[in-house]
Amino acid sequence: MSTTHAINVTIEEVIPDKRDKFSFADYIGPIVVFLVFIGFWYLLSSVVLPEQKRFLLPTPHKVIREGFMVWHSGERRGLQPILMSLWDSAKVALLGLGITIVFGMSLAVLMSSSRWLERATWPYLVAVQSAPVLALTPLIRALIDGTQTQRLLVVVLIAIFPIVSNTLFGLLSADKSQHELFTLQGASKWTRLVKLQFPAALPNIFVGLRISAGLAVIGAVVGDFYFRQGGVVGIGAQIDVYRNRLWGPELITAIILASTLGLVVFLFFGWVSRRAIGKWHITTRGH
Repeated sequence: MSTTHAINVTIEEVIPDKRDKFSFADYIGPIVVFLVFIGFWYLLSSVVLPEQKRFLLPTPHKVIREGFMVWHSGERRGLQPILMSLWDSAKVALLGLGITIVFGMSLAVLMSSSRWLERATWPYLVAVQSAPVLALTPLIRALIDGTQTQRLLVVVLIAIFPIVSNTLFGLLSADKSQHELFTLQGASKWTRLVKLQFPAALPNIFVGLRISAGLAVIGAVVGDFYFRQGGVVGIGAQIDVYRNRLWGPELITAIILASTLGLVVFLFFGWVSRRAIGKWHITTRGH
């Protein structure tokens, strides 16, 4: 047995790989929190709210019975119109997220290679992140034609900052000694970027992707509220209809499904992150 192999065996024995092992606490925790949430929901619906306002927050069993269990009951009530609107919002969110990823990562690469560009661009990125998008909707409507384009722009504006900031931080965090080694080898900027900076930046990039994935869904819902023509499109527009008509069960159902969409996209990028970097980048909690 070689010395290297012996060292590897010793390390694996001392520090076992726990990435794919789950304890009972990993499952009981979410279940307990869910049960507490349901209990709190019942408390608000049945006790805290005055009787004349309880239609605003129906009990969970009423939401299931009248929201999830009814496929279609005329007008825009039932699960079918909610799912159709959710699919429309999902397409906008995913397309907007794709545009955000391409543009945001490209901008981060340019900023990492040019200090003056980083300093010139960074304040405006922070301003975009801080700006109230709702206040910009009249300007967006006046400058841009096409409902779909307007909705996509809202998604990009809301979701772009985490992509740029995390990618830039990751690209700039490559070890200085590794940079010196690439310099000694006469590596080009492209080689340095592809073989050193991008691998070092992957953990940060995926953090940005997961954050932006959730923000993209929020952007799609916000765009649905303010940019629609003709019939109701998007889950945000559907929520607005239910709010105006005081249809409590359908309103809560639409909100739950919109939140589920954001959670699914977030978990998907978490899964991609583990597949891409989990074998060599291990995060521990010290126990």
